[in-house]
Amino acid sequence: MLLRQLEYLVALAREKHFARAAEACYVSQPSLSAAIRKLEQELDVPIVRRGRRFEGLTPEGERVLLWAQRILAEQDALRHELSVMRGGLNGTLRLGAIPTAMPVVSLLTTPFCERHTNARVTLESLSSRDITQKLAEFDLDVAMTYLDDDTLGQVRKTPLYEERYLLLTPTHSKLADQPVATWAEVAELPLCLLSPDMRNRRIMNGYFTDDGVTATPAIESDTVSGLYSHLHGSHWSTVISHAWLHMFGVPDGMRVVPLKGPAHGPRVGLVIAARSPEPVLARALLDVARQAGVHKALDDLLDVHLMDSGYLDIASKSLTVGP
Repeated sequence: MLLRQLEYLVALAREKHFARAAEACYVSQPSLSAAIRKLEQELDVPIVRRGRRFEGLTPEGERVLLWAQRILAEQDALRHELSVMRGGLNGTLRLGAIPTAMPVVSLLTTPFCERHTNARVTLESLSSRDITQKLAEFDLDVAMTYLDDDTLGQVRKTPLYEERYLLLTPTHSKLADQPVATWAEVAELPLCLLSPDMRNRRIMNGYFTDDGVTATPAIESDTVSGLYSHLHGSHWSTVISHAWLHMFGVPDGMRVVPLKGPAHGPRVGLVIAARSPEPVLARALLDVARQAGVHKALDDLLDVHLMDSGYLDIASKSLTVGP
């Protein structure tokens, strides 16, 4: 059994098409098909359900796929371990992040690349469901996501920050000069919010419900940038996580207003698959994260924006007590 055969199998499972898998592996389709048939002969099990086109893997094939993913991941880990012994970490760190955490990823990736100049990072914006799947299939080394997600499975968690929610509203809005706003008051504004399939929006919906209202935004987006694109016309308001200020700030003509409660927002952090040894690149990012002070950096940035708005003391208290 050769590592090349395992690579072909993983590619086939990912692409679900012989020709695309062969193209991804830079081989001809007959070569890829022959390698997988040889793997079936060596293991004495059927791996692929064949018809006129790829029809999936057999139960035995699914088991072989899991081992193939694990073996290839261990091969990468070995290479990374040896690179450290040779004097410098190299290789590519595969990092996934939920869209609402994307604005702060650079707080980790920049110092990581500065410390490990021969290493590279590939970054994917993924749903929490995709993150869980890709971690299980060894397609990610580490991910940034909500830590209270019950679907994460067996992972190790490193907290980074708690989301703190703020209202962004035009300066002429009836809430713009208030020291603090309630979720019920926000629900009465012309709103653009994240779409309901986003976990961040579902969390916010819970806070609206706790305040006895339901938010009915006129505009919904599945990206943070989609929300911000509507905040330059002095009409729409939105609710943001304070972490988004790191990338987007407060648009001209808008005010940032603290929201009353909750005392503690959802935690965001890094997760890696619970396996030993830990991937070297993932461990290196965790080392950077422990020293990066993401929580303090975001809180300090929030204080700057609240000070600019003229009500830092009142706002800070509103963000640390429940409704």
